[in-house]
Amino acid sequence: MIKNGTIVDATIIAAPSSTKNEDKKRDEEMSSTKKGDKWHFGMKAHIGVDSKTGIVHTLGTTTAKVHDSCVMEELLHGEEKAVLGDKGYANDEAKREARAKGIFWGILDKAKRNKPLSSGQHKRNKKLSSIRAIVEHPFQVIKCQWKYTKVRYKGLLKNSLQIYTLFALYNLFKMRRNLLQMA
Repeated sequence: MIKNGTIVDATIIAAPSSTKNEDKKRDEEMSSTKKGDKWHFGMKAHIGVDSKTGIVHTLGTTTAKVHDSCVMEELLHGEEKAVLGDKGYANDEAKREARAKGIFWGILDKAKRNKPLSSGQHKRNKKLSSIRAIVEHPFQVIKCQWKYTKVRYKGLLKNSLQIYTLFALYNLFKMRRNLLQMA
């Protein structure tokens, strides 16, 4: 069922928030956002990953304050049979549209205000989380193995170009064994 699906997710990449520079101000193209109880300053990288291979097929960058669901449509290639993601992408209208088109909606259920999730919703979320975990691997490689946790340049364009390069290299890294077998 989930062979031709897309899993979407985003990560925050920090930018220096210091004003100890020549202009005495922060990078104007970066922004702040609150995640949990912590504030973060920087940008976001949004990715769409193939659910079967784990290859990143779509990438977008925004400032940190842009909500994940605002970029979701751009991360889909249009031929999905399934769409998966975390609670940040929950949208009842998009869910109805996807089901009308025959697309499996694998976005985790989000509790409504003053209404906890039912036990069935908890089970569904747990089951989908194990499938959805594939989308975290590109972020783990880029942030933990390759140590890209902070932007290198000023401005969104230059940093976006570097992120596009990193995810292209990740795809080669992910498929390295298959490429070596073909050679």
